[in-house]
This record gives sequence, structure tokens and C-alpha cells, in this order.
Amino acid sequence: MNLKVVGACLIALLTFAVTPAYSQDEGQRASTGGAQTLEDILARQKGLKVDESFRRDNLGNPENAQPISGNLGSLGGVSNSDIYRGIRYSETDVKVSNNGPAAEILVQDGGMDWLLTREGSIRAYAGYGIGGIILALVIFYYARGRMTIDGGPSGQTIERFKAFERFGHWCLAGSFIMLACTGLLLLFGRSVIIPIFGHEANSAIATFSIWVHNNIAWVFMAALVAIFVMWVAHNIPNKLDLVWFAKGGGIVGHGHPSAKKFNGGQKLIFWMTIVLGASVSMSGLSLLFPFELPMFAKTFGIINSFTGVGLPTELLPHEEMQLAHLWHAIVAITMIIAIIAHIYIGSVGMEGAFDAMGNGQVDLEWARQHHDLWVEEEEAKGAPIRQTGDLR
Repeated sequence: MNLKVVGACLIALLTFAVTPAYSQDEGQRASTGGAQTLEDILARQKGLKVDESFRRDNLGNPENAQPISGNLGSLGGVSNSDIYRGIRYSETDVKVSNNGPAAEILVQDGGMDWLLTREGSIRAYAGYGIGGIILALVIFYYARGRMTIDGGPSGQTIERFKAFERFGHWCLAGSFIMLACTGLLLLFGRSVIIPIFGHEANSAIATFSIWVHNNIAWVFMAALVAIFVMWVAHNIPNKLDLVWFAKGGGIVGHGHPSAKKFNGGQKLIFWMTIVLGASVSMSGLSLLFPFELPMFAKTFGIINSFTGVGLPTELLPHEEMQLAHLWHAIVAITMIIAIIAHIYIGSVGMEGAFDAMGNGQVDLEWARQHHDLWVEEEEAKGAPIRQTGDLR
């Protein structure tokens, strides 16, 4: 008897294996009102793109109604599947007690695309980008060496930045570093912290990181505004910047192109920080106040009006949040990569550079080599020159 049962099971399996999958046929799909096929299910599980039009376009059109005697005829052309698809694609008039824009969306399946992008492309960009810039700077340091003061320090100093300028800079720098660290902990927690320290440790770290991230963000935004007001007048691009870049800024080679208070490289960092900082702040505010500050539909509309690329301008509230999160991560990672290079130049990469934001006094010879025109302006205004160690 057992052998007969096993034989019957084998015959059944062979029958299913060699029988054509009629449910996957386009004609069969159409006759069932757009039901998905096994191929659609397998493709979605693999994260592949699936054409949803065959279901989105079958939401109970009476002209496509099945006869009363048919399997789908009992509702007069509208089946339960039609209702469910209408809910999924937000084509159904939903009545809810909460009038919030997201409450009427009962199903939104873009979360899987968001998750796969976050765990795939975003993590890869962060890992390779940050690791790549660190490796490149290490190689550059050993190939180029540290940029030193020609002839050594002069023993005299001139004030580079006042106390309130340094305070604004360190508020911005400190808050950015904390935001970067907590953001990376949240991004890589599941793939790095959990395998090493376990779920409970990751939960505690993630909870603390979210709290720090959400609160320190306000310091970053306030400092960003302060830095813009203080230094925008000194960061207007001019012809000197083109010469500075053409000569490699003295970083490539050993020349010292002329510059005022900020050279071309510093201006590039300034405007990158302001523009990307404002962008990451806007997407951050959208995440801090979910569904209250949609940005992308209107932005896409403006882009379409100038370029005609055809970006989507009708986005669900959840799609707005998903795009805000991905954009927030992309911009933040870009800033981290650039700021790592900025930190290198301002510390180990250049002798005397850190003093500018350390105590505000820089060696006079260093200033003449890197910001000669600014030194001339300061000396013309009677700026005091001090002996090294006399910072009273």
C-alpha cells in the first residue's frame, strides 16, 4: 500500500512538472481579469521589475464583465480581486476616520523596492565611497607627503578666524560628525552590529542613534545658517579661483597660487556644504514630520517643465517618504566623502592648517604662502602680528 501511495505521488509530481502552466498564459491572464502569473510572483521575489499594467487596467470595467454564469459574474463585472487591486493602486474611494493624507492608503507596495535599494545600492555607495576616499588619502599621503611651510614657521602669527567664527565652525563640524556616525550606525546596524553583538545591542544602539540624530539635526541646521551668513561674502567665485584650480591649489606640485581669505578649494567645500547641507536638511525635516512636507512631486514637476524628462508628479504620501529617505542618505554620504577629504587637508595633510580653527592664530609665513592677498589686506588694515605663544 505504501508503495502504491509513493508511486501515485511520483506520478502526480511528474504530471505537474510536464503539464503546461496555463495560468501563465497571457490569454488565461486576460480571461481571469488580470490575475498575476507564477512568473510574476517569481520575478517579484527576485526583485525584478514586473509590468503591473495588466492589473492596474483591470479594475472592474463593466465592458469587461464576465457573464453571470461565469466565475467572475456574481458581482456584475466587479470581483473581489478588482476591489483589492483598486485598494492596492489607490483607485478606490476609501472612507477613514483619520483625515490624514496617508490614512487613506491601505496598501502601498513600494516598500520592498525602497528596502532593496537601501540594503543594496545605498549601502554599497556608502561602503565603497567612504572606504575608497580613506584609501585614496592614505595613498596620497605617502606619495605626496605632508604639505609643510617653506623654510619652516616664522615665529609670528596673525589672526585667521575670530572666536565666534570658530564657534560656528565647530558647531557645524561637531553636529555633522555626530549625524554621520549615527546615520551610518542605522544604515549598517543589521549587517554589521547584529552579527557581532546581537539583536539587543543593535536595538539599544539604534534607539540611541535615532534620538541623537533627530535632536542634533537642529544644531546642524542652525550652524549651517550661521556659517552662510558669516562667510558667504568671502566665498563668491572669481578669476583667482580658476588660476588656483589650474595650478592644483599647491596640493599637486609645490607651488602656492594666490588667494584671498578663502581659496578655490575652500570655496568649493563651502558651497558644497551649503547646497548639500540645505538639501539634506529639507529631506530630514520631511522625515522628522512624516507626510507633512512632501517635496518630490513638486520638484519633479519643475524639473519636467525645464527638461521634459517625464518624472512622476503624482506620488503617494508613502512614496514621498521613501524618496526623502533615499535622497537623505545619498546626499549625506556624498557630504561625508567630501568632508573626510576636508578633514585630511585641515589636519595631517597640511602643516599649520589646524591652527586656523584651533586657536584662530596661524603662522604668518603659512598665511603668506596660502592666502597672500588676504595677508596684504589684513596688514593694510593694521592687523596685529604676534610672536608665537603670545595669544593674549
